[in-house]
Amino acid sequence: MKPTTQFPRVYFNDLHRMPYQEAWDLQMDLHAATVARKKANRELVKTGTTPGPQHHHLLFVEHPPVYTLGKSGSVDHLLLNEDQLREQGFTFHKINRGGDITYHGPGQLVAYPILDLDEFFNDVHKYVRCLEEVVIRTCADFGVLAERDEGFTGVWLPGDPARRQPRRKICAIGVHLSRWTTLHGFAFNVRPNLTHFNNIVPCGINDADRAVTSLSVEVGRPIELAEVKPFVKRHFQEVFNFSWAEPTTAV
Repeated sequence: MKPTTQFPRVYFNDLHRMPYQEAWDLQMDLHAATVARKKANRELVKTGTTPGPQHHHLLFVEHPPVYTLGKSGSVDHLLLNEDQLREQGFTFHKINRGGDITYHGPGQLVAYPILDLDEFFNDVHKYVRCLEEVVIRTCADFGVLAERDEGFTGVWLPGDPARRQPRRKICAIGVHLSRWTTLHGFAFNVRPNLTHFNNIVPCGINDADRAVTSLSVEVGRPIELAEVKPFVKRHFQEVFNFSWAEPTTAV
């Protein structure tokens, strides 16, 4: 279905710090509403009535420490047992996104787009590449060269064998689509506690020449999420070519 305006309209909401389950419940509510609106608009088209605008959403959030396991992942990649998780203050969730296990926590910018791709493009691979592009452009704004890595989803920094520096992952991506409407998104390491990745096999990748990094580590100074968010938000709009719905804080 083509959008009823020149550009799709996206509502933006910065949730700030929110527990994973609470944010997941909000995603599901927004996803259900988006799919319901799609169905209603299709019925209007059948009767010759002009459909109303679709409501797309972009959520920013920072989670308390949590490990999440995608539907194609292995629980063996979580290196802590239930008691250790509880003692160290972590929660754990099995979810329906693609990919393996990853970590979310303070200092990491998590972005959840809930987009009806019928109004953008019906191409899952292109969607993932666009998410990567948003982060690649943001890294460039901070003078960090980031890139895609064939065969590995996410955003990476090139290694330097001469300096014994491995390839480093700065952003993990895991998505799920239902009725061409997106869930989940990406986790951009801005200033997280990187030692928390030691409790998992990140994204199921256990190669000696690959590691996890953050924007703060690569730039060489502490970077707060508030400094990064405007860049990420702007690049989302550029890459996906939409207009912001007003008010931009509405859900």
